Amino acid sequence: GNEGAFITKATAQLMRDFGSVQSAQSAYVLKIGLESLHVRMARHCENALKVAKYFKASDKIESVKYPGLEGDADYELAKKYLKGASGVISIVIKGGRDAAMKFMNSLELASNEVHVADIRTCVLHPASHTHRQLTDEQLIEAGVAPDLIRLSVGIEDVNDIIADLQQAMECVK
Repeated sequence: GNEGAFITKATAQLMRDFGSVQSAQSAYVLKIGLESLHVRMARHCENALKVAKYFKASDKIESVKYPGLEGDADYELAKKYLKGASGVISIVIKGGRDAAMKFMNSLELASNEVHVADIRTCVLHPASHTHRQLTDEQLIEAGVAPDLIRLSVGIEDVNDIIADLQQAMECVK
């Protein structure tokens, strides 16, 4: 039947492309996650837009990059091609690397993590995490500002997310 054909294709394709086959438990968990993805993504996008607007209005933020934010360089493309612009926002905080680190270390709700698309709000300071081996000059050459922070906005209550961001912003001088 159709189910047997799909599992055979999925197994063969994974083996061909990745050299392994998922365990039954991993496949089940992936399937469960995919079934609710459309609901979660709508919440990620809704929350991210509100957070991006919060950052845009802050005098402590130098710049905000979020394609769902009107005025963003990619706004028209996002509006044309996407149903929401993801949950990922990039900000450059005023005060340099030290201010970015102070902000990151002051967060209470958001997790300091390297990955994106978690249901929880996660933040990353690329200059001290994923690109830590580079000097500030190399970072700039690679397009990564030393004071850049990437947020993957989760599906928590957006007022709780903004309250956490706000209290962390107050810690930055």
